[in-house]
Amino acid sequence: MSTRTFNLAMFTKNRENPAYAAARLGVERVAARLNASVTHYVPVVPDSVGEQQAFVDQAITARPDAVLFVATDAEAMVPSIKKLNAARIPVFSFVNRLVGGEWLCHAGSDDIALAANVANYLFSNINLKGRVLVLEGTPGSMSGRDRMTGFAQAFDARRGITRVANVAGEFLQSAARREMARVIAGGVAFDAILAANDAMALGAIDALEAAGKPLPPIVGVNAVPDAIAAIMAGKLLATASFDAMKMACLAAEAAVRHLQGESVPREISLPVDIIDRANCAAWDLPFDQRALPQWDVVVGTRR
Repeated sequence: MSTRTFNLAMFTKNRENPAYAAARLGVERVAARLNASVTHYVPVVPDSVGEQQAFVDQAITARPDAVLFVATDAEAMVPSIKKLNAARIPVFSFVNRLVGGEWLCHAGSDDIALAANVANYLFSNINLKGRVLVLEGTPGSMSGRDRMTGFAQAFDARRGITRVANVAGEFLQSAARREMARVIAGGVAFDAILAANDAMALGAIDALEAAGKPLPPIVGVNAVPDAIAAIMAGKLLATASFDAMKMACLAAEAAVRHLQGESVPREISLPVDIIDRANCAAWDLPFDQRALPQWDVVVGTRR
């Protein structure tokens, strides 16, 4: 294999979502092991399409060896992906699948299945009947769309469950806190909260506690450390292990292996677990102490 140091350009959606902070940290850890370097491009305004488009232009000028990419908006970023293609800079996506342009490998999980699974876990906890409020992410996110599809499948299969409202939480704790405060002030009645990520679930907890309201059963997605702490404290019922850090690590290793002349799989899909008080102790670690994925274990001979 080549001993050359490769530079990876990493595009994430915002500075607030802890899942993307974990992804950046994980890639730095993988890069150190693989003798690579990483340049990060993160919008100051969360999920800003304009900033991410400008960052792509900057990266093309800087000529990285490969790009690791999460789009702020699936459709809006297609022209930028095509610019990277035209510049012959290989693209590796993670978390959110790209919908246009060309990429060599995508590392992710089945968002639809995991959303349906965590929704059904919540519904079972409330005995398959009751009023459920949904916190949804950004409309342009493929994860947001797929998770809403999974939620819809779960609602459709449970006639005793009523969806009382969809609340736009933008995948951000601050936005979910703000919007949940409005819901509470408006007197909307609900028995449980289904959040499309942990940040929004934590924002809902913040808003309910600030209003002096009891916490209903709440579930999220991502298994970030603050969510694990909330489960252990009895504030969050469960989360799903959609692991952005591991996905980013696998995309980074795929990029380096490709640059060294190896073949890499077109798709890498991580399994998803539901994490609750029964098994959360195994996840009670900060991101810098969590184990990184082992390529040979996850990918094996799937080339």
